[in-house]
Amino acid sequence: MPSLPFNVRRVAVIIGVIALVFIVLEFNRRLEGLKLLDKQRELVLAQATQAVQTQMALQTQIAFAGSDAAVDEWARTDGHYVQEGDLPVVPLGQPGAAPVEASAPVPTPTPKTNVQIWWDLFFGEQ
Repeated sequence: MPSLPFNVRRVAVIIGVIALVFIVLEFNRRLEGLKLLDKQRELVLAQATQAVQTQMALQTQIAFAGSDAAVDEWARTDGHYVQEGDLPVVPLGQPGAAPVEASAPVPTPTPKTNVQIWWDLFFGEQ
């Protein structure tokens, strides 16, 4: 059998090592992709949880807004209504203090035109 200038066993080992390097590199690339997908999954789960919590809070507010308790709360706070048997509280000033007077707005005079000024000078009141 003729002798080959290279050893077949040595070439097979080199090809195997190169294939192993490529396999390890591909494995690392896929692991990095998996880590990225895991981070994205955690972010989406957090956003979904927040959306569900917001939805539950809004549904609770909607349920309360349609109840009699919400109408009663609005009537007593914003509407300033009282029910039968309630004692409305009217704040009074300090005893002995001067009463607060509502100031009337001062009317602003309307400016006269030049024709009105000359008319008043010649024919107006003395």
